[in-house]
Amino acid sequence: MWKSEHRVAADRRGLRYASDLSDAEWAMLAPMIPPAKRGGRRREVDVREVLNAIFYVLWTGCQWKALPKDLPPRSTVWDYFDLWSWDGTLERVHEALYVESREHAGREASPTTAIIDSQTAKGASKGGPRLIRRATTPARTRRAASATSSSTRSAFC
Repeated sequence: MWKSEHRVAADRRGLRYASDLSDAEWAMLAPMIPPAKRGGRRREVDVREVLNAIFYVLWTGCQWKALPKDLPPRSTVWDYFDLWSWDGTLERVHEALYVESREHAGREASPTTAIIDSQTAKGASKGGPRLIRRATTPARTRRAASATSSSTRSAFC
């Protein structure tokens, strides 16, 4: 049930976009962001704005090239998104926000129960092993791909 303290915490009126990080959220996430590489040039981009841009794309589902002009360039945002998804930074950020939102709602940090309906169970058992086997078998070559083999085969048969 929504209470007045929940509404205050969920209020995003002071932010530029609804997906932007509040100051409290940024204070929680800032230590998780890896520092700039040693040597080379200083980091000139505002990392908070890069996260705001990533969250904007995730929130709205827009294309990378449709990022608003007041956010960093899409190539910069994409490069950070690619790097942080590779090194696990985005996974740590997601986990921290997930745990924080559950604790804020008065729940345990991780769920204690899960619900699996029959459709999910059917789909998982049907498609799992088949896809793995297809990915591990070597590709077959077509007989008709070589004109020499088809002409030789018809001459001897």
